[in-house]
Amino acid sequence: MIHISSDQFVIWVNSFIWPLTRILGLIAIAPFFGNASIPVMIKISFGVLLALIVAPTLQHLPLVDPISLPGLLILVQQFIIGIAMGFTMQIVFNSVEVAGGIISMSMGLGFASFYDPQTRGSTPVLSQLLSLIALILFLSLNLHLVLLNTLVESFTRLPIGSDVSGDPGMWMHLVNAGSVIFSSGIQLALPVIAALLVTNISLAILTRAAPQLNIFGIGFPITMSVGLLMLFIVMPYLAAPLQKIFELGLQQAVLR
Repeated sequence: MIHISSDQFVIWVNSFIWPLTRILGLIAIAPFFGNASIPVMIKISFGVLLALIVAPTLQHLPLVDPISLPGLLILVQQFIIGIAMGFTMQIVFNSVEVAGGIISMSMGLGFASFYDPQTRGSTPVLSQLLSLIALILFLSLNLHLVLLNTLVESFTRLPIGSDVSGDPGMWMHLVNAGSVIFSSGIQLALPVIAALLVTNISLAILTRAAPQLNIFGIGFPITMSVGLLMLFIVMPYLAAPLQKIFELGLQQAVLR
């Protein structure tokens, strides 16, 4: 007859529930995994599968009742860690969207937007285009598998039950990661912005030289044409900077 003690049962439950919470936190917000078009049941099933794989590898789990206050606090802690790891990678894609928004405004295409089910808001068309390119590159480089590997390794770097509330370096890590949105977005959009700036300066000089020229009639198609031409020229060279931004995001996802 098999005898299972209450302590052993608590360990089994905790070794499944706590890693599942961290995994679902990452899946809820991380790029590709947290996409709104993926059904919730598939996300939960995938999280359960990962938790079943990770659970046997966990050691030295705290012997705490999962429905007690300390157990619930550990549950919340694991969810926050998972959300933080997914958020650091989502920042990378947000920086790409910022680059698309800056380019759209510079080209005069700020009005060309549509509803984005992922963000539940209006998003410029160029932002969606660059985001899709970044997602394709993210998948082609198998970085989604690297992110899952980072998630599994986090149970060693940040063991379940460890005190991370008093670690200011971890939270400053997340704060500093927020600067990637603006710095990387501007760097990605810089070639197009520079070309459009030169175009606008040239149009301003042309207007001063020929005041009778209808600048509103020719300025918009010229800036749009220059912007599209620069996008066509810059697009083949976006892979290298995007890859560096992805690597930076994965480094930030370690939370150490």
